[in-house]
Amino acid sequence: MLEALWSDFSSMIAQEDWEMPAFIKELGKENQPETDALGLDVVLRTLFPKSHLHHCSTAPRKEMVIKENWVADGIVYPKTTWLGSELLSKLAKWSTEKKQSEFKSTLSLISVAKYSRVYQELKEKYKEMVKVWPEVTDPEKFVYEDVAIATYLLILWEEERAEKGLSKKQSFVDLGCGNGLLVHILSNEGYPGRGIDVRRRKIWDMYGPQTHLEECAIRPDDSYLFSNVDWLIGNHSDELTPWIPVIAARSSYSCCFFVLPCCFFDFHGKYNRRQSQKTQYREYLDFVTQVGLECGFTVEEDCLRIPSTKRVCLIGKSRTYPPMQEDRINKQRTQYINNRQSCTEVTSDKTVRSNQCDNHHVVNCVIDQAAVLERAANETKTDGGRVWLSGFQPREKVEQVRNCAALPRDFVDVVVLTVASLLLNATQEKPWGHTLDVRLNTWNKGESLSLREVAEHLDKETLKRLKNEYGGLQTLLRNNHQVFEVLNGRVHIRDWREEKPSKRTKSEVKRRFSAEAFKTRLCWFFIHHPDGCSLTSESCPYAHGTEELRQSQIMKKKKHPQ
Repeated sequence: MLEALWSDFSSMIAQEDWEMPAFIKELGKENQPETDALGLDVVLRTLFPKSHLHHCSTAPRKEMVIKENWVADGIVYPKTTWLGSELLSKLAKWSTEKKQSEFKSTLSLISVAKYSRVYQELKEKYKEMVKVWPEVTDPEKFVYEDVAIATYLLILWEEERAEKGLSKKQSFVDLGCGNGLLVHILSNEGYPGRGIDVRRRKIWDMYGPQTHLEECAIRPDDSYLFSNVDWLIGNHSDELTPWIPVIAARSSYSCCFFVLPCCFFDFHGKYNRRQSQKTQYREYLDFVTQVGLECGFTVEEDCLRIPSTKRVCLIGKSRTYPPMQEDRINKQRTQYINNRQSCTEVTSDKTVRSNQCDNHHVVNCVIDQAAVLERAANETKTDGGRVWLSGFQPREKVEQVRNCAALPRDFVDVVVLTVASLLLNATQEKPWGHTLDVRLNTWNKGESLSLREVAEHLDKETLKRLKNEYGGLQTLLRNNHQVFEVLNGRVHIRDWREEKPSKRTKSEVKRRFSAEAFKTRLCWFFIHHPDGCSLTSESCPYAHGTEELRQSQIMKKKKHPQ
């Protein structure tokens, strides 16, 4: 029977040999018994494909599997006794183990079937945003992430309407809306809402009048309550994240919240870890959950299907108390917020003991009594209403650039030349045995030095200036990636001959920007390296002299917007 099957299959593939690998065609020329001599098992099976949005054909397809037989030597190829007695038992154990995860399973609060269908629809509907994205951020990540978040909210809100018997679509406000794409999608899908952020983005102008976005700094006080809004959203809302459950609770009894925590902020500044037994992310999620509980919410947790490591969301859509107890719960919120600030302040001699704070619950904590009285005084009327907490600092309207990109060009050039000279001269200081390969190679790649060794050769004024930037010296060197490569804390001269070619899977947007930047900057090695550039002019992506320079297409677009 196998011979007949093999014969039939061989004749079939002979007519479509363009699909078949060469070694299979060779087997087709041989008789079936000889296949056994080669130590091959042949299996023919029929596959039934799943239905797909873009591929309508569900006709069965045939597949031939050719498996090479092997001799069990107990080293490279395991023995059958080991497979039966050891491997199977381990597989059975692993498959039944209940390893406790610190996070919920993905999409545990909504219908996965609905989510998959709606996500594909929205992805297709908004995919053009990737091509026209004007921000410097990665368009594919941000567009598809916001599409996924919007999908989740649409399903969540649809199920809420069904559960509560509502017909009107929910209203929302996105606090710290950033690029505003989430607001744009939700508004386009018929949900009334707006986004607020401290800083306007270029992309806002592309959305049109139906997408309502406001440039405004939000402070936690009585002037920023949303009494007629159903949901408050915090999508990577930074310093506003712990305040969103508080604002929702004080806006109205029916107001709900959705937060997707990312950066770790407390009520009045950066969040300080209190537990070493948990990851910082897990601890921060527990803190925001506790804030929601103290505000009187039943807090639910879910894991989104988005391209991000921070993908756990927290949802508060019901209360743990009846409306008539609002005053009592509000005092509880106020006390919790004040006690958290007290636990992080520097104490003085005038202290008392309080049972609040650590682990977001109750332990002994030192509180400055004078500070408590001062905050009580601050929670009075101001121009904008009652201030909930003194010391809160929203982000600046103009974002400070502190990644070495704003440093003066002449300062950066001096540092680059200094570090490059250190690496190149380090080769000359090595004994003969260490430089033999370099002499044979002719182009001086220099030696690698640790960041600490490099810093020791820089003057104090330069180091002081670099310390004011995020990442300091390492960031400056990585920004100058044409010249340097920083790996595992060591600095190397970049050898462009060793650069790997771009992956074929690189996105169309990234390939376009790479092509537009070709030959738009001078080659540092051509000008400064004693041996010149290691590449020929044709191979180097940078210009070998001013005559090769071409104007950046990116700059042209900025000067002449369409």
